[in-house]
Amino acid sequence: MTNSILFIVLAVFLAGCSDTNESEHTESVNQKTPTVELLISAAASLTDALEELKEPFEKAHEGITVTYNFGSSGKLAKTIENGAPSDVFLSASSKDMNDMEDKGLLINESRIDFTENALVLITHQDSDRTISSFKEIDPAAMDHLAMGEPESVPVGRYTKETFESLDLWNSLQDKLVLGSDVRQVLTHVEMGNADYGVVYSSDAFVSDDVKVLAEADADWHEQIVYPGAVVAESKHQDAAQLFLDYLTSDEGKETLQKFGFK
Repeated sequence: MTNSILFIVLAVFLAGCSDTNESEHTESVNQKTPTVELLISAAASLTDALEELKEPFEKAHEGITVTYNFGSSGKLAKTIENGAPSDVFLSASSKDMNDMEDKGLLINESRIDFTENALVLITHQDSDRTISSFKEIDPAAMDHLAMGEPESVPVGRYTKETFESLDLWNSLQDKLVLGSDVRQVLTHVEMGNADYGVVYSSDAFVSDDVKVLAEADADWHEQIVYPGAVVAESKHQDAAQLFLDYLTSDEGKETLQKFGFK
């Protein structure tokens, strides 16, 4: 009987040690899991470059993971204004960033201009169209031209400014196919839904299905600058600042240039 009691006591003691070891192991594993998840709201034109930057940034900053929300800058700004969670806002437009700053939605001192872009006229890779300048666009000689929605998509606003500078805007009205962001404009041309499209140089750069016919003169539109800033409501402002700093590091600059940004 005594031996049985000793056996039971020993079994309970060993089980307790096992539970303790398992608990310590669980805590160790948990300590290795990421503690910060950054949500980055970014212009659609940045998709490929940012996806490539994700892994090296996370490796350089253990404990931080990055999740992207891509879209048109105007619509992303609206979602943040309406309370959608976000830690960093990366815009393809100074105007949208200025509006956010004026409304107190950003950490103003975190704001940086981290890259630039150019506006280009594209057609399908297999097309035999030979236009070599925006000035040669003939509305009567085309069925459709794809561009971004000018009220909410920066590339659309730059495109409208360009066509207004060339006195083409009014004559193109019944030819336009409007996209909700620059990647949708690119897709319209890739799929053959439009004879021409106007996108950023960086978007044309990553597509094998389109070719660039001409680049818009920078004097025809507002300068295409990409600003970024930490969102005021972010709960991870220090980590968000690290991401912005990474964009302007040598590796960040090289990656942006690799994908056609200036």
